[in-house]
Amino acid sequence: MERQPATREGFEKLRDEVKHLEDVEMPLIAQRIAEARAEGDLSENAEYHGQREAQGLLQAKIYHLRTKLASLYIVDKST
Repeated sequence: MERQPATREGFEKLRDEVKHLEDVEMPLIAQRIAEARAEGDLSENAEYHGQREAQGLLQAKIYHLRTKLASLYIVDKST
């Protein structure tokens, strides 16, 4: 994978976004899945399936951002 330059601010912004997605958004979706699961029959529960899909999309986004973070190197703006 090719390394990409980033400013310290850009790197930290991306890192903070990943942290927010993992620490705030993912637990919210897990809670919604649990609530939908408690409603009963999962085969006909659109809310459950929708939240599972949202969880998958969020996991994919986190993976993409983590991969991007791994390929970044920090450059000094003054040079």
